[in-house]
Amino acid sequence: MFEEKRDLFTSEQDTEKEKIMQPSADTPQEVVSWYTPVEKEGPEVVSYYVQKKPLPQKACVPYVPHSSYPAPKKRRRGLWIFLSCLGVLLVVVVVGALCSMGKPHDRGVTGDDENPSSIVHVGDVDSAIPVVKGDPDVKLHITQEHGPELSPQEIYRRVNPSVVTVVAEEESGASVGTGIIMTADGYILTNAHVISGAKSAWIAMDTGVTYEVHLVGFDEQQDLAVLKTVDDVDIPPAVFGDSGQAMVGDTVYAIGNPLGLELRGTMTDGMLSAVGRTVDMEGVSMQMLQTTAALNSGNSGGPLINAYGQVIGINTMKMSNTDLDHESTVEGLGFALPISDLTFAVNDLIALGHYRGVPVIGVTVVTVEMEEGGTGVAVHSVSKGSGAEEAGIHTGDLLLAADGQELHTVDDLLMIRRTHQVHDTLHLTIWRDGQILETDVMLYSDREMES
Repeated sequence: MFEEKRDLFTSEQDTEKEKIMQPSADTPQEVVSWYTPVEKEGPEVVSYYVQKKPLPQKACVPYVPHSSYPAPKKRRRGLWIFLSCLGVLLVVVVVGALCSMGKPHDRGVTGDDENPSSIVHVGDVDSAIPVVKGDPDVKLHITQEHGPELSPQEIYRRVNPSVVTVVAEEESGASVGTGIIMTADGYILTNAHVISGAKSAWIAMDTGVTYEVHLVGFDEQQDLAVLKTVDDVDIPPAVFGDSGQAMVGDTVYAIGNPLGLELRGTMTDGMLSAVGRTVDMEGVSMQMLQTTAALNSGNSGGPLINAYGQVIGINTMKMSNTDLDHESTVEGLGFALPISDLTFAVNDLIALGHYRGVPVIGVTVVTVEMEEGGTGVAVHSVSKGSGAEEAGIHTGDLLLAADGQELHTVDDLLMIRRTHQVHDTLHLTIWRDGQILETDVMLYSDREMES
């Protein structure tokens, strides 16, 4: 079935590669069903299953075009029509919940057998996608500057060409997610759970052009995977902004493939409702951006975009209420991995195929007011066994510069640290008791420090 789906892309590619595919007349324009299992534990969960086999014939509710409804004679009649439609929706949700534990489709089954990848972290990740060695000179670059705010239309035109559909083919059926073009020569970022269980994968551009991809590396704790096109390509990369500058209330956008292939290229908007939100998923603690932008199954691995057209996050999970006995619902709780926090992981996956952890200096620092005016960076504490302790850094030291660049705020130090990898050395210039000292600090991995 997915070979047939791919033919929908490749047939257009042979005749007019640069033409943007338009949805067919019978493409659904809004989602009217949501498949979630009934949980007995409580009203709120952070995981769900996706419908994988056709519903029973009697459970299928045909879509009725709006024009076929009788014209309302009174306002109250319109209200009753709305309530009736709502009732049909609830029936479909219940049936979907009861059927969601079915087996995956065989490819020969007709109908929509694509399985949109779950938005939530799925735990253990296993992939048989052919592996390719990445280029260690390729790095994820974070742009600090930005221009003026853009309109939603401008953002879509700018970012959508850098968003791809990721199809991870399994033994039976496939998983559909979203990816972000990182480099023009074909490095793609997505979630690790999108490619979990896959034996091969391919991507589709917004133009309909498709490319085979291999796996460069993944890390399940970060829920991050890097793919690489098999062929030599020249495709438009996204611009990645500093997620550390994001603030609650910022306008954000998401582009992806909610519920699979049929609704690919969907854009939603919202705002950042929290930054640095700690979310625990199956024993893994993750620092996330929380957003009200609508995320659905299939958005996994897609971009969270700021008002300047820069990617600041990778959409990863959504909280969902699956207890239909309760009137309350969970809405507007989507989460994305902050892109600035992923630089170490992305660079490690490309260079090594695995992630070693975050390189840490081994100090906590604060921005302080200087007597002569301006601000500086002072050491608040030093971690035992860290590179900072080995280098002789003390509590109360004032950090004047890192790698020769002056430090005025904590963000200055963090930005310089992002240019390094685990086991690099960071050169620090220190002021202590009226003396200027120079020292090199070994950057150990936070995972090494924990062990």
